[in-house]
Amino acid sequence: MTPQRASWLLMAPGLVWLGLLMVAPCALIFGLMFFERGVYGGIDWAAPTLDNLRRSLDPLYLSIFLDSGLVALAATLIALLIGYPAAYAIARAPAHRQTALLFIAILPFWTNYLIRTYAWIVLLNPAGLINSALISAGLRSEPLSLLYNKPAVILGLVYSYTPFVILAVYSALQRLDPSYAEASRDLGAGAVQTFLRITLPLTAPGVAAGAVFVFVLSIGNFVTPDLLGGGKFQMVGNLIYDQFLSARDWPFGAALSALLIGVMMMLLFAQSVAAQRARGSDARA
Repeated sequence: MTPQRASWLLMAPGLVWLGLLMVAPCALIFGLMFFERGVYGGIDWAAPTLDNLRRSLDPLYLSIFLDSGLVALAATLIALLIGYPAAYAIARAPAHRQTALLFIAILPFWTNYLIRTYAWIVLLNPAGLINSALISAGLRSEPLSLLYNKPAVILGLVYSYTPFVILAVYSALQRLDPSYAEASRDLGAGAVQTFLRITLPLTAPGVAAGAVFVFVLSIGNFVTPDLLGGGKFQMVGNLIYDQFLSARDWPFGAALSALLIGVMMMLLFAQSVAAQRARGSDARA
């Protein structure tokens, strides 16, 4: 057996898995959006139409996409502000402690996502632990409105997805050649200048990867906005969920899903191009 054939044989299980669980569902989504909803739901397999795609570009739905993007962007920026220092601290810790610190960083993933979200409801509700502590300490006479609003949703998304930033940035920091920082210090640069001119630019691919992870997962999330937002505002994930399960308008839900998939694919492509260019720059250096 030739090496090339052996490589294809080894990749076959993964390719079949991706084909069945990613490519086929996406193809189905792209196919459904060209048909109409049946009278009682389902699909009316009549002549293909572009009405669902045109409807998804209506200003009403585009505004929901915009609001979802802003919430996802806010969650991404906060996750970066929290995740980068955490990853930097882990990477600079003694080698025998790094594994334990990484374990602590990803520990939330060992708990069910719904349980973690409900835990925030326990913490943030008017009779929850945070408000009870503030009132008991005499800092507040009445509870704060911490739940069922956009800040609560952003908090839930940041908590859920910050570990992705930590892992991506930590991986980039581990690949960073320490001699670059040493050379910068030898040339008289301070710690802040070395970080801004050497460390941060060379770890930019890791930052971009973590940012894309958080943004893509946040913009399509529907559980956190539903539970922590209380249904007071709608994100695109909730809109798609309602179209498939409540309105039973699968073609329109498919059109919205296709639009969301397109946004995600563009972000992933941009991140891949940026990472490729960064690797090329490192090779030339």
